[in-house]
Amino acid sequence: MTQAPSSSSAASLRDHFLIAMPSLNDGYFSHAVTYICDHDAEGALGLVINQPTELSLRDLLQHVDLEPRDELPEIPVYRGGPVQPEHGFVLHTGKPEWRGSQPITDSIVLTTSRDILEAINEGRGPHRVLIALGHAGWGPGQLESELADNAWLTTRANADILFDHPSAERWAGAAKLIGIDVNLISSAPGHA
Repeated sequence: MTQAPSSSSAASLRDHFLIAMPSLNDGYFSHAVTYICDHDAEGALGLVINQPTELSLRDLLQHVDLEPRDELPEIPVYRGGPVQPEHGFVLHTGKPEWRGSQPITDSIVLTTSRDILEAINEGRGPHRVLIALGHAGWGPGQLESELADNAWLTTRANADILFDHPSAERWAGAAKLIGIDVNLISSAPGHA
């Protein structure tokens, strides 16, 4: 069994959701849910999971010169973040079977190589996938500073929200994991 890499930070947010507070009105991260793929003393990397683009998997395959099969399911492509928006990231369940696969947990993997797109197109890829262009990134201490400023709520990630919830319901659904109704939170930041 492949072990997920361990983070050197005891307070790692790997495999957690960052849930944007209503006061985070930055255009890109407003109402965002970001899945944290890696977090250690050197920074963090995550994918925004609730901002679909106009692109579908079919469009993406054509863009990388792969001919989509007729029975290809309709899979949206998400805006994963403002960093490297030309790079693709596939978050999926299963084992790290592809060249660019990095396990996040025992059951969730991040893959960045073209061979996973070929496998999905041929019907032999993972069943639960989230495809994103770009990622969110934080330098050393940057995410911790944003958390101290109450920009984000955090909770352990949930695979059903990550892969199965409709995009528009992921922000509220992630907050409900910690008993919060986002409609009742003030958009004015504060500190207790």
